[in-house]
Amino acid sequence: MTERTTPDDALMRALYEEHAGPLLAFVLRLVGGDRHRAEDVVQETLLRAWRNADQLRSTGGSLRPWLVTVARRIVIDGHRGRRARPQEVDAAPLHAVPAADEIDRALRMMTISDALADLTDAHREALVETYFKGRTVNEAAEVLRVPPGTVRSRVFYALRALRLSLEERGVTA
Repeated sequence: MTERTTPDDALMRALYEEHAGPLLAFVLRLVGGDRHRAEDVVQETLLRAWRNADQLRSTGGSLRPWLVTVARRIVIDGHRGRRARPQEVDAAPLHAVPAADEIDRALRMMTISDALADLTDAHREALVETYFKGRTVNEAAEVLRVPPGTVRSRVFYALRALRLSLEERGVTA
């Protein structure tokens, strides 16, 4: 079985034999000695040469200037790409960072809801309008259709009753 070689294959073998070593040395300087990155750049450069084999074959002189220019542009593009993206970090330290515990929040809300259920309807409505909905006493009075003094009084007694109810459940201020 004979191996067929196309003119492109012959060109690539010749390019690799003649230019891969010097091109790797050049790229190593550009990437600060990172051999893996340099090898990737040389490989990409030779791949682009293979894609443009027709154009390169028609060029009369040495192909090294073209290869060096392509390699330099690949390194520059890689550098710009890394600067445009946030730096990757190791996720391992994130395991040590405490996450917000939603269970505590849910338990707090359940306890407060239970304590609010202990209040009279009038007291609960006054608290909901002023504290939870953020209305002023006058606005709450309009909504509840009672005088502002009544809202103030209901809020005062509702807060006192709520405090007692929470203390009974073991919640202290």
